[in-house]
Amino acid sequence: MSAVPETLPLFPLGTVLLPGAPLPLHIFEPRYRQLTIDLVTGAVPGKQFGVVAVREGWGPDDGLDGLHEVGCTAALREVRRLPDGRFDVLTVGDRRFRLLGVDATSAPYLTAEVEWLPDLEGDDPVALEPLERAARAAHRRYCTAAWTYRRQAERDVDDVADLAEVVEDAEDDLDDDAAAPPVSTEETDVDVTVLPHVLAADCLLPLADRQELLEQTCPKARLELVSHAMSREATLLGRLGAVWAPTAKFAVPTSDN
Repeated sequence: MSAVPETLPLFPLGTVLLPGAPLPLHIFEPRYRQLTIDLVTGAVPGKQFGVVAVREGWGPDDGLDGLHEVGCTAALREVRRLPDGRFDVLTVGDRRFRLLGVDATSAPYLTAEVEWLPDLEGDDPVALEPLERAARAAHRRYCTAAWTYRRQAERDVDDVADLAEVVEDAEDDLDDDAAAPPVSTEETDVDVTVLPHVLAADCLLPLADRQELLEQTCPKARLELVSHAMSREATLLGRLGAVWAPTAKFAVPTSDN
């Protein structure tokens, strides 16, 4: 018998939230300010809301067709209210869900009917160990390439007066951890089924890769996916000095002429 669908507040974003990954948010829209208040006061039980990625070329209010089918709940961890009524919040990804329907009228913010999306059972943790080691090794290669890329970018513009302006995009695109030499993850105590999500969240992977990881319910396949994605991006960084950026970043206003 299928599970009974549940209702969640929904926050569509231009990114994919993965289980176990942190997601800081700056809340400024009135409807999401209200959502934050409802979460803090308990009007929304559980202090969780759903995050789902907006499909490329669509907007967050374009309905079900404009959203990816699988999302992740965000558990509220910290809230700081600013003097003008905005909020800075820290959330952490928790449970995956499948989007069944979106309601834009029952609350000031979007709500969604969802069903939970658990992992398939049957993978032996011992059998996953070689894949776990391969994923950690791919993550180290990515971190090394990212750190080298950033150092090289700084050296290349060393004679430019305003270094910060020239490398600003590169610094924004790379995770803060890339500012220092990579740290070994071999001893990190992370469940092997969650590890691909944690490693992916530490890298700048294309949205499509992150969405595929989120939707994958087989731990073995998920480890293989994240290893391949990190190795590919490390190669692009090392050989081309290229990092992924969303297509919208290159959009330019159209002319009436």
